[in-house]
Amino acid sequence: MSAVPMPSTFPRRGTFSDNPDDYAESIGAVCAQRDRWLRYGLKAGPSDRTTAESAVAQLYRRAGFDAPEFVWVPSPAAAASFVTAEQLVNEIPTTAAKAEKAPARIASLLSNSRRRMDERIDKRRIEWPRRYFHQNPNMPSDREARMTVATRSPEDAARAGISPDPIIRRTVWDSLRTSLFDGVASATRSLAPHSFGSITWYGQQEAHRVAYYDIYRTFHLAAFEREDNELLDIQSALVESTGWWWAFDDVAVMSERPTAVHTEPVPDPVHGEVRLHNSSSPAVEFGDGSGVHVLNGTVVPKWVIHDPTVERITVERNVEIRRSAIERIGWDNYLDRAGLRLVDTDADPGNPGCTLQLFATPAGWGSEGRILLAVNGSRERDGERRRYGLRVPGAFSSAVDAAGWTYGLAGADYGRLLRRT
Repeated sequence: MSAVPMPSTFPRRGTFSDNPDDYAESIGAVCAQRDRWLRYGLKAGPSDRTTAESAVAQLYRRAGFDAPEFVWVPSPAAAASFVTAEQLVNEIPTTAAKAEKAPARIASLLSNSRRRMDERIDKRRIEWPRRYFHQNPNMPSDREARMTVATRSPEDAARAGISPDPIIRRTVWDSLRTSLFDGVASATRSLAPHSFGSITWYGQQEAHRVAYYDIYRTFHLAAFEREDNELLDIQSALVESTGWWWAFDDVAVMSERPTAVHTEPVPDPVHGEVRLHNSSSPAVEFGDGSGVHVLNGTVVPKWVIHDPTVERITVERNVEIRRSAIERIGWDNYLDRAGLRLVDTDADPGNPGCTLQLFATPAGWGSEGRILLAVNGSRERDGERRRYGLRVPGAFSSAVDAAGWTYGLAGADYGRLLRRT
């Protein structure tokens, strides 16, 4: 049975125009396809089990194995419980024996395909668009190109004469990896961190890889071998149809997608990145009630959302969780309730009209240090400028010196800044 292909609604163009505006429009189409893959990676609701099982069965057959038995579970946490109960990862085979098992064979099948496609992309070495670049006396250097791609929109980078390869890498692979692999998958992995041993898990977070190669072939920027196109179709079908899954010799453990995924744009997103966030309930939730709480991209315990207290904050060892909990109750309330000792206060020379405050850390925070309380240089999405605290060394007695240290500057140099962000 052949893989279920994902029909493309985007133009199949072998080249991009040498007209800057037309080229930028083509890059805009790339971004639209990136966003389509982002929606697949964040998709919630029931899986398309028929499509998913067909695609997984094809991977097994291509790796030299019969189609597996499929075990569907409501969440990765339930998958971990099943794997543990069935002792699917208890064996410790030799390296040679492990390489012949289904998990390793499937992983090699996919990694070898990616290597071949990367080689095709690397061999392109084409200046895009040719005439425009040759006629442009101000063509950016490699360093300028990297800065442009990182800080400006993909369309603006195209108009500046940047070739599509670094743009696609940054706005597709890097962007989707940040949102899905580093974001959603990392948070979800916390529900079952150790139960699968060395077994690779696949799922919606693979969208960053699949999208990257699919865009190259959709726009005819690279031609892949037939086998690689077919494997890409199989992976595309999996990303679109289901959540996470794990391959064992005779069994494929398939997790349903989440019932809910809550995100927000990262601050000042350039390439459409999002991060998990929900201030009232789990940011990722599954049908069996398992889920993970996340505030502004930081995975936090349930108490941070529902019952943050000074006592819990004091004994929390994780700096990011502690910061999230403090921001939950507000820095002013925390400082008042915790009774922190004010060491120094001064005007913020890098943020006119705002004040820096330096406090001694509470006794329960471990080694002696300081907390620098400052006001964000840029506004949040709601227009407000948030106060935030930074942990700084205990040797500081000057708020300005502490602020300079956070930027790698001496206090006097920090005082000469026009404005920080």
